[in-house]
Amino acid sequence: MEEKRMIQVAVDGASYAYPWGTPYRAIAEDLQDQYPCRILLVNRDGKLCELHKSLDRDCSLKMVTARDKPGIQTYERSAVLLMLKAFYDVVGRENVERVSVEYSLSSALFVRARGGFTLDQALLERVEARMRELADLALPIEKRSVSTDDAVELFRRAGLVHKAQLLSFRINSHVNVYSLDGFVDYFYGYMAPDTGYIKCFGLELYENGFVLRLPTQRDPDRLGEFRPSQKVFRELYESTLRFEALSASNVAELNTAVSQGGATPLILAHEAMMEKKIGDIAAAIAARRDVRFVMIAGPSSSGKTTFSHRLSTQLRACGLRPHAIATDNYFVNRDRTPRDENGNYDFEGLGAMDVEQFNADMVRLLEGETVEIPTYNFKKGAREYNGNFLTLGEGDVLVIEGIHCLNDQFSHSLPKESKYKIYISCLTTLNIDDHNRIPTTDARLLRRIERDARTRGYSAQATIKMWPSVRRGEENNIFPFQDSADMVFNSALIYETALLKPYVQPLLFGVPRDSEEYIEAKRLLKFLNYFLPIPADDVPKTSLMREFIGGGCYHV
Repeated sequence: MEEKRMIQVAVDGASYAYPWGTPYRAIAEDLQDQYPCRILLVNRDGKLCELHKSLDRDCSLKMVTARDKPGIQTYERSAVLLMLKAFYDVVGRENVERVSVEYSLSSALFVRARGGFTLDQALLERVEARMRELADLALPIEKRSVSTDDAVELFRRAGLVHKAQLLSFRINSHVNVYSLDGFVDYFYGYMAPDTGYIKCFGLELYENGFVLRLPTQRDPDRLGEFRPSQKVFRELYESTLRFEALSASNVAELNTAVSQGGATPLILAHEAMMEKKIGDIAAAIAARRDVRFVMIAGPSSSGKTTFSHRLSTQLRACGLRPHAIATDNYFVNRDRTPRDENGNYDFEGLGAMDVEQFNADMVRLLEGETVEIPTYNFKKGAREYNGNFLTLGEGDVLVIEGIHCLNDQFSHSLPKESKYKIYISCLTTLNIDDHNRIPTTDARLLRRIERDARTRGYSAQATIKMWPSVRRGEENNIFPFQDSADMVFNSALIYETALLKPYVQPLLFGVPRDSEEYIEAKRLLKFLNYFLPIPADDVPKTSLMREFIGGGCYHV
């Protein structure tokens, strides 16, 4: 018998030799002791590979664990498959009408389940026990390629109508499906090789559904803390109902509407819903006579600037006189800006703001004095005063936008009754199908890539590279204060990914294949492939999306 050719493999500067055809899983097991948590994938010369794949060339490998973004995504995806298999086993396939994984909620996934069963904690305990039984058996998660037509028929027969509908829009002749002990499903992304890799999870009743609790990327070996924001959950849930009312609760339904010429009515209906919500917020502010400061905060690319303009228009319609103030004008001078642990300027911490000057100016305005509002010169790194004087009269309100607006330490001198706080975020509830959710961070990242390219000349690679730092700033300075808001506003638009596709797709193709950012760019490209594109012609000039694609009336 011919001896197998030896393949040279480089891992973290060390060189190894393995026979041709050796599964990556065997290499991962050899090197597992060098890593703090379980290896889930390998990165072969910039391409992610599942562990069941085999060596077929000399290469460099990087081990991917749940401490890496692709690793924790793989863990979550595999845990969802495990949960679905266990749920169907316990309840019985014939009794399941629909199980939909809706959105992320405080280190957990919110799930709704409907059918001929009573959803209670006792049932969830049985499902969780079955999950643990399956995990202990280390059953293989098998991947196979099937013709797209066969997959559509397979899922239609299984009652997974939206999944069949989604795949009917795929132009590929074949798709990959995963099976676990006879349970077959379609997933967007990679999987662990067997159920033995999924050990950390929990199920709990929550509202009218339940949550699948999971570990975090920071600490993959224990469950993340489950402390959901009730206000954010309510907005997510109400958005889900609005999307369902528009018959576009997932990408399959959205594509169907687009393919049948229904894009424009969908755009106009959702924009009308958003305008009504903004009008309702303005009316609530006007009803509180003591409010003089409307404080708006939210994570990057939530559409804060356009929202501020639209809210100001509605406030005028309510008889108030709004004045915009950007807290960026209260940055401390560059020589006083604190630095982070890497020695870089930390522009996102509260220490980068001149908190006392902001409070002094706002208190003087509240007392009827005339105040000169500064302008921050970012090129010089210093505040300037250019004759921008402001006096608050009867009916005047300040619309203040900035990262720290929900943090009462930032506006500590202002009476609570004088502030109306709004948390704005792009809380997308549109998912690919019932079992493949779209992270809200993906929607914001796509917005950011297009805006950075259009207004700052940044490449997609540069935006993807800085995104983790942006996210850390949000975790520290925005998300802890979201429940202090008087109102949560969801800026996600049902059609936005389809709209952004023709703008962002070319930018993502420009990310070099040999760069660290290519893996994320490729993931986003695969994600965009699910959407039929929508042209921008019928997007109103007042739309939040104009902040990102241009052509708006607010010139932001």
